Amino acid sequence: MANGSSGISTKLAINFDAMGGINTFCWHWNAPEKYLTDSEPWYRGFYMEATNIDLAAIMNGEDEEGYELLLRDVDAIAEQIAILQEADVPILFRPLHEASGGWFWWGASGPESYIELWKLVFQRMTEYHKLNNIIWVWNGQDGDWYPGDEYVDIIGEDIYPGKQVYLSQSGKFSQAVEYTDSPRMIALTENGCLFDPDQAFRDQAPWLWFCTWSGEFVVKNNLPLLSEEYTEEAMVKKVYEDERVITLDELPDWKHY
Repeated sequence: MANGSSGISTKLAINFDAMGGINTFCWHWNAPEKYLTDSEPWYRGFYMEATNIDLAAIMNGEDEEGYELLLRDVDAIAEQIAILQEADVPILFRPLHEASGGWFWWGASGPESYIELWKLVFQRMTEYHKLNNIIWVWNGQDGDWYPGDEYVDIIGEDIYPGKQVYLSQSGKFSQAVEYTDSPRMIALTENGCLFDPDQAFRDQAPWLWFCTWSGEFVVKNNLPLLSEEYTEEAMVKKVYEDERVITLDELPDWKHY
């Protein structure tokens, strides 16, 4: 917004909800403009190499202005989610993802600061803004970064195993189950290639949903043509035609369930 950007995601979500779909949002949180460097374009400000932000200093009170700027950003997102709440649109919300990897600024100061930030976002959204249409999807990728059961509804894993690798990824599924002693559903919140449903159920890794990334993972040269670079056409058909894979036309009427 500070650089003149705008979007239509809220409108698209309302339209997709009217079609009976379930919306999931990932927040690539661009660092506040004062922390952006000249090393990368401003719109890559969620990557650590594009910022000089120090989350630890913000969360421990050394950088009070930074704390207020983070609240400003959370409030801007909350305003959009409030529009969805007014329209009776629930969302699967996945902020602060892939934190343990260290490539995003929200994970570069370690798990303690990250967990404090997660709780801040959660409380600001739910207690201050009174938003109740959010299902919280945590995607920290490491149990040491888990903020606690009271702040998480669903656990997600992001997996990019390579090209045309159709394994179930049961190892990561089992790892995610162990992040907490409480029962939590496990989703494949980002994937490069699809996985074989036969292998997933054989290996007891029934991912709640999968979310294939865009670009070459789906289409060829940004055209409406299927790219087989990561998933071959035969596997795409197998996955979407499998009776255990629920597609949009098979979802129930959530509003009158």
